[in-house]
Amino acid sequence: MNRNNILITGASSGLGYTMALLYAQQGKNLALCARRTERLEELKSQLLAINSDIKVEVYALDVNDHDKVFEVFEQAKADFGSLDRVIVNAGMGKGASIGTGYFHANLQTAQTNFVAAIAQCEAAMGIFRQQNAGHLVTISSISAVRGFRRALTVYAATKSGLTSLTEGIRIDVMNTPIKVSCIHPGFIKSEINEKVEKVPFMVDTETGCKAILNAIEKEKANAFVPSWPWAVLHRILRMAPDSWIRKMS
Repeated sequence: MNRNNILITGASSGLGYTMALLYAQQGKNLALCARRTERLEELKSQLLAINSDIKVEVYALDVNDHDKVFEVFEQAKADFGSLDRVIVNAGMGKGASIGTGYFHANLQTAQTNFVAAIAQCEAAMGIFRQQNAGHLVTISSISAVRGFRRALTVYAATKSGLTSLTEGIRIDVMNTPIKVSCIHPGFIKSEINEKVEKVPFMVDTETGCKAILNAIEKEKANAFVPSWPWAVLHRILRMAPDSWIRKMS
């Protein structure tokens, strides 16, 4: 199905930023949401330079302001006439081992990655149910398949929760025109992990985002990207001994 009007949260940096650039090359109209509106305005200029025929609107949005999420999504629908796809991408990776004095950082990650994602899914699905059409996409993580230590402890838990949430939504609207997909990126270089030095199978942002967009277009229930090696490795991670997981994080 041709999804022309696409809303992306967390579009001012990282994966959201690069997905917007790639979608502009495809001629998609874009509703871009983020806290940093100056970055969004710069991005809008870039997108229109890539393709002057597309429509681009930017919206100031802190996804932790739940009422604002509903307001912005409805405004975007009004501005574009309809929303064909919503990509729940906003997130963060702050945190540390539980019990080491970083509760507020862990809490912020939990609220942003999971509670705020519920608000975004609620707002998107409300619109899709009214339209009886649409494609909800959540950006989870390969870390959703297992519990991890240190800074990944809460992050992985939020992504596991997001994966489960997405599955429940998908089952709820099975056999309807509304499609629901959960994307699990592997290690993709972006602002959220820019301080990480050596990680196996890390790919650059553009390569990773091209894989994400290819997976989104297939509209499958779940995708692990890039497919090599994550389509295989996610199965191994699920069965790996805890001692292996400990060495990885």
